[in-house]
Amino acid sequence: MKRRHFLKVSTLAIGASVLGTNESLANMASNAPATAGDANDSAPLINSKPMLQNFAETSIGVAFSVSALANGFVVYGKKKDLSDGKKVWCGGYRIMDMNDQVMQVRLTGLEPATTYYYRIGANRMHYGGGYDMKILETVEDDVIYSFKTAGRDAQSHFCVINDTHAHFDSFDLLTEKICQLAPSCVVWNGDGCNAEDTFEEQKEIFLYPPIKHRDYASQMPYLLCPGNHDGRGKANRHLEKTWMFRQPEERSSRDWDLGRNFAVRLGDIALVGLDTAEDKLDSNPAFANLYNSHAYREAQAAWLKDALDRPEIKNAQYIVALCHTPLYDSDSKHNPGDVAPADYDPRYDTDYAMWQRTCKELWSPLLEKAGCKLLICAHTHEFRVDKPSKDHSWTQVVGAGPDLDSGVTEHQPAVIDVRLNGGKLHIDVHNVVQNKIIYSLDI
Repeated sequence: MKRRHFLKVSTLAIGASVLGTNESLANMASNAPATAGDANDSAPLINSKPMLQNFAETSIGVAFSVSALANGFVVYGKKKDLSDGKKVWCGGYRIMDMNDQVMQVRLTGLEPATTYYYRIGANRMHYGGGYDMKILETVEDDVIYSFKTAGRDAQSHFCVINDTHAHFDSFDLLTEKICQLAPSCVVWNGDGCNAEDTFEEQKEIFLYPPIKHRDYASQMPYLLCPGNHDGRGKANRHLEKTWMFRQPEERSSRDWDLGRNFAVRLGDIALVGLDTAEDKLDSNPAFANLYNSHAYREAQAAWLKDALDRPEIKNAQYIVALCHTPLYDSDSKHNPGDVAPADYDPRYDTDYAMWQRTCKELWSPLLEKAGCKLLICAHTHEFRVDKPSKDHSWTQVVGAGPDLDSGVTEHQPAVIDVRLNGGKLHIDVHNVVQNKIIYSLDI
């Protein structure tokens, strides 16, 4: 299914395709987490598995959903029984966080390429005013999970998924394959969302998706390169409330708003994540002056220059860059994303960007200079590989879409698996519908 046609499918239709029958719908409704702020105090306070977000060499984020007003915490340590456990609370300095949606705990000061164990917990809170606060109960998860930080001694292996668009039947197959492949981390290369207006919709996508492995990200760290849809809708405009930024001390003041850009060392591979932002111009009237993508891309160029010069990134055997929208397209009819003022031009067959010429001009010279050999993108819902050409030396791999019913292999969901094999960067593309590798490449 082509990208534009797919995006016309309603959320209701997607839900029906996932669950299949009215009986399944009824069962799912009965098992759904209580809504935030539910007056029923007997509802489980913690109503999702933990999700590991934005991991790095010395830090990682832990997020989980709650059903009522709470302050969450994580107890972590190097011993399996957490007898050496340290407790870190949700929130930063001065005032701890208290909300009825998502607990976000950032663990910092960790050791690179080191295994840690952790447990989540939360205090159910009563708040009647500035002088009327108390803890109603303290809840701790029975399960102790583990994770391993990134670093030079980490496994040189990661996976990439993209354009899941809350299509949970596809996501189920993708996470099943990832569990089999067991990488060091997974990069969600954009468009996990559609245009969610409520945090309940957003939380279902990331924190309690209706899939077999509800704990899909509890021990497998995820990184995010946001897509254009991940910023659409009232809730998605504040995606950081569900998918956390890094702490301010983890980035310079200049890069304050770049909380999801990442440059992470995984063994002999350096992963560099960028955000191509919207697929329409800021000047498009449809967006009512509510987007500032151009300045955002320029800011990322400054960040990228410094990130590529960091010793642990600069000295990696392979640098792999990731972003949602492709930075190259050989089809002259494909819109390059810089058609002012409103994206439409009769020379192109879409009124939105199929690739990002602006981002390429800003970022590609820096990637070329750093010796980047692989760029992984998404957005078009059609798998393809663009070999190096006279204007770029990197290979561009573009991920597929979420359509299980398509008879076209290139449109069906796939996991891009990248690892070091015999000193070379080896890429396998696993089609999860056909359950087979449809493409392999060594770089």
